[in-house]
Amino acid sequence: MSCQHKDLAAGRWKELSSLERMANIGGEVERALSWRAKNNAEYSSLAFERALELIDLSLECSDTPSHLREISRMRETLVDYFHGANEFGSTEASWKKYFFYFAYAARRKL
Repeated sequence: MSCQHKDLAAGRWKELSSLERMANIGGEVERALSWRAKNNAEYSSLAFERALELIDLSLECSDTPSHLREISRMRETLVDYFHGANEFGSTEASWKKYFFYFAYAARRKL
């Protein structure tokens, strides 16, 4: 997998707050969901790969145990939803709701 977010991987990602990181991850997940709803598996997969890349960058730069646990669990559940058997019972609506609050908080700079 090639790096899509080179400037973020070079260190800019660490400068963002955890809310901004989650909001950006949510943006890529929203794109993946949107392309999936339009039956465009290729674009959905590309957006999902970008989301995973941002998640992995977040795991690398987060040193708070509760953040690491949250991000790791989210990654596991997202992979299960997009490429697994959806054992956790996630839905498109639940993912949109999950990331909406991060986007809202980041926008308001809470």
